[in-house]
Amino acid sequence: MKELLNRLINHETISKEEAKHVIFNISDGEYNSNQIAAFLTVYMMRSITIEELEGFRDALLELCIAIDLNDYNPVDLCGTGGDGKNTFNISTTASFVTAGAGVNVAKHGNYGVSSVSGSSNVMEHLGIKFSNDPDFLERCIDKAGICILHAPLFHPAMKNVAPIRKSLAVKTFFNMLGPMVNPAFPRNQLVGVFDLELARMYGYLYQNTNKNFTILHALDGYDEISLTGKTKIISNHSEAMVGPEDFGIPTLDPSEIAGGGSVESSAEIFMEILKGKGTEAQNNVVCANAGMAIATTQNVSPQEGFAKAKESLNSGYGLQALKKLQEISR
Repeated sequence: MKELLNRLINHETISKEEAKHVIFNISDGEYNSNQIAAFLTVYMMRSITIEELEGFRDALLELCIAIDLNDYNPVDLCGTGGDGKNTFNISTTASFVTAGAGVNVAKHGNYGVSSVSGSSNVMEHLGIKFSNDPDFLERCIDKAGICILHAPLFHPAMKNVAPIRKSLAVKTFFNMLGPMVNPAFPRNQLVGVFDLELARMYGYLYQNTNKNFTILHALDGYDEISLTGKTKIISNHSEAMVGPEDFGIPTLDPSEIAGGGSVESSAEIFMEILKGKGTEAQNNVVCANAGMAIATTQNVSPQEGFAKAKESLNSGYGLQALKKLQEISR
């Protein structure tokens, strides 16, 4: 590690194979917490290369506890986090709306690191059971149309990193990796990223997979469609810009999609929206993201996806998916 750190501090990069080797060594407990913290800190000071990101990703996928849900053809809606925008849990809420629209979801998530409340914080608060048991997860996706893949249960390699990330409490390159290392290897993916450079890197890496993918970055910094302005979209087929006007809705003010200051208030916002008591702004931002996930999976236009998401939310189907999941978790 000392040699690697010296090279990185001297602005050198490491190869894909060296990056893989670092993750394997972290997994095997070969580095102490100070060395891991130093390694993470280097990447806060400079950009990561495609080769480094690919090496880290490949190592985590090799080391993960894989789960086969291919028969359900699920989509994952996952953001990198780390955009510092403190929104409510948009992609988690959108996941249930997507499931309610009849599109199966394998939602990969974790506790918040750089935010107050991550996807797993809200799910846990609402009584959703975390498990890596294949039978349990299949039952969830079969009955509720959605299963929750709580990252720490599938990535034992990360147990040595989790406390360091928590104590640093800022975004690290592991934020960049989260959406790429879903242990169900879903063929459909909606990914939000916190900057445009990372969107391009994701696009490059995803082109070499067999996924249907849509990568999102709102130009004002959000890692999802925020409806506060234009969002850059990179998919298998094309690159485009999408804005509120494309969905026939008004531009939102950032304050309209702000999150709760605690896990409890984040869960409350999540529930209010699924119960049909969300504000128009909250409903629209959730349905824009769910609609994009539906469009990615079903090969329809974002506008058609948005209409299907609205139908799912307004009919209470997203809430039904949550209640079913809570029931199975008991």
